[in-house]
Amino acid sequence: MATLDAKKRASLPNSAFAYVDSKGNRRLPIHDEAHVRNALSRFNQVKFESEEARERAFRRLLKAATDYGIAPIGFVTRQLREARGADPSDLPSGPVTLLLTDIEGSTQLVQHLGEKYPPVLDRVRAMIRDAVGGHHGYEVDSRADEFFAVFADAGDGLAAAIEIQRTLQDAKWPGGHRVQVRIGINSGSPAVTDTGYVGLPVNVMARVCNAGHGGQILLTNATREELGRLEQGIELESLGAFRLQGLPGSEALFQVRATGLTEAFPPLRVVDPT
Repeated sequence: MATLDAKKRASLPNSAFAYVDSKGNRRLPIHDEAHVRNALSRFNQVKFESEEARERAFRRLLKAATDYGIAPIGFVTRQLREARGADPSDLPSGPVTLLLTDIEGSTQLVQHLGEKYPPVLDRVRAMIRDAVGGHHGYEVDSRADEFFAVFADAGDGLAAAIEIQRTLQDAKWPGGHRVQVRIGINSGSPAVTDTGYVGLPVNVMARVCNAGHGGQILLTNATREELGRLEQGIELESLGAFRLQGLPGSEALFQVRATGLTEAFPPLRVVDPT
């Protein structure tokens, strides 16, 4: 195992470590090949201050591995599985409903909140996880400001989305700032791989999410057709058909209206209506 004495450690720059916490503690040295391999094996033993800090260290370690010609395939797969809390083989296959959330105005929030932003991000993710898990959903991935979940039943996905928006809307945030997510939902039969879902249904979900605004829930006609009878107080408003960036044809999009949700939003952020 590679070692560093105190003198050598002190002489290294911060860039020689995968993780530097808010108190200046430097962990997971990556200044040579032996230390990169050691950091890969010890990554899961480190207690990070936030999910954002963990992701920064993950990216820095992967870059170091690439620089030294190390292919950490098993490490990457393990991290993806642990982030989801489930093995890919546990994820539902066949017809499923896909849900993606994205924090609106995250760059501005980071600028305004500074060191208070990582705890806010952790809290948002915790709220989303509670809603997804409470409605029989599975976490597929969470990175940066996005959260990807899947449901075997479209009704569960819709219920989770409504709960997410209601919970975030009622929450109090540092400095009185508003923290909102846009939500996109699509249904289809994507392929399940070692790293999650791939296929056009996933791309459509991402584009639908990106078209919306904070506090808004958008879903496709494919999901509308999968939904059974809606609960009282829930309606789907047809917004029309739109061309979404990079996708063929057009998508009919619907906005979810439900008690306690915001209803008025600016025009969708799409290429063009059809």
